[in-house]
Amino acid sequence: MSTPDLSAQPPEDLGVRKAKHLEICIQKDAYAVETGTTLFDHIHFAHRAIPEVSMDEIDTSTSFFGTPISMPLLISSMTGGSSGGYAANKELAKAAQACGVPVGMGSIRILFRKPEVADHFMLKRFAPDVPVIANIGGVQTRELNHSTLVEWIKKLEVQALAVHLNPGQELAQADGDRDFSGVVAAIARLAEASPVPVIAKETGFGIGPADARRLVDAGVSAINVAGRGGTNWMAVERYRLGDAEQQAVVKEFDTWGLPTALLLASLCRDERITLPVVASGGLRNGMDLAKAVGLGAWLGGYALPLIRAVDAGGSEAVITLIERFRSVLKNVMLLTGSRTIDDLQSDRIFTEPVFEATLSEYLKTQTY
Repeated sequence: MSTPDLSAQPPEDLGVRKAKHLEICIQKDAYAVETGTTLFDHIHFAHRAIPEVSMDEIDTSTSFFGTPISMPLLISSMTGGSSGGYAANKELAKAAQACGVPVGMGSIRILFRKPEVADHFMLKRFAPDVPVIANIGGVQTRELNHSTLVEWIKKLEVQALAVHLNPGQELAQADGDRDFSGVVAAIARLAEASPVPVIAKETGFGIGPADARRLVDAGVSAINVAGRGGTNWMAVERYRLGDAEQQAVVKEFDTWGLPTALLLASLCRDERITLPVVASGGLRNGMDLAKAVGLGAWLGGYALPLIRAVDAGGSEAVITLIERFRSVLKNVMLLTGSRTIDDLQSDRIFTEPVFEATLSEYLKTQTY
C-alpha cells in the first residue's frame, strides 16, 4: 500500500479550521491531545528551613521588553479567525489586564484574506496596560508582504510579534504547507523591518540550541521553546482527518518532539544564546512556572489550561487560575529564600542525574 498523500485534499476554510481546533482542545473528554512529558518532574528546588524572608518582601514582577508586568507568566497565542476564537481572546485579554501579564493572539494570517475580521484581533482595547502579542506563521513570513504585515502590527497596537514554527502541524493537515525552505531568511528580513520585537516560537515540538542559534543570527528578540509535554498539534489535526490511513500515519507522531524542560535547560546553559527564553509546552500549574523560571526562563507560557478555563467560566476563571499560579510561585520563592525573580534564578534549583544524562546525550546532536 502506498503512503497516503495528506496534501491531496481540497483546501478548507481557515475560519472553520480554527473553530474546529478550539472545539478539539476544549473538549478533553472527547479528544486526547496532550502527549509526552515535559521532564519538569526531574527538577527540584533546594528547600530552606530558615529562609529569612517575609512574604511581604516577595516581588514576582519582571518586565516585557521594558514594560513592567506583575509576574513572569505569558498567556500564550491560541486561536483566532473564528467567532469562538474572538470571544475566547476577548476573555483572555481581560484576564491579562486584570492580572498584569502579557497576552498573545492567534495567527493574523486571515487578515490578509479577510481584513473585515480585523475587529477580532483588536485586543488592545481589552488589555490597554499590558503587552499584547500578534502572531504569524513562519512560512507566511516568506510568502506575505512584509510592508502589509508591518501595517497590521501598527493597526493592532501590539507590543511584539510572535512567529510560529509549526512544520509538524502542517504535515498533519490535509492541505498544510510542505515547503519550509527560506523561512530563516524571511524571519531575518521581517525582524529588520518590524517596529516591535519578534519572538520565534514552536507549537509543541520544541526549539533546540542549533535552531535557536540560527534564529539569534536572524535577529529575533526572544525564543519560545514550546516543547513537548502539552498540546500535540499533530494529534489535534489527526482528529480532523477523515481517512483512517491518514490518521494512522499521524498517530505515529504522538510522542514526537523534545521535552520542554530539556530544551529550556539546553538554551539557558548555552553561552551563545543570550536572548530571553520563554518556556511553554505542557506548563499546567504554578510549580511548573516556578521550575521553568528557576531553570532560567524569562516567562512561562500557558495555553490549554487557560482556554479550558475560559470555556468553564470566562475571564474570571482565568484570573482565578493565574492567581493560583502566582500564589504557588510566591510560596516557592519564600521556601527558597528568594525575594525577587533574579534570586529564584540563582542556584535555587537542582536536577536529577537522569535529566543531566539525557541532556548530555541530546546536546551531542546540536552541533550542526
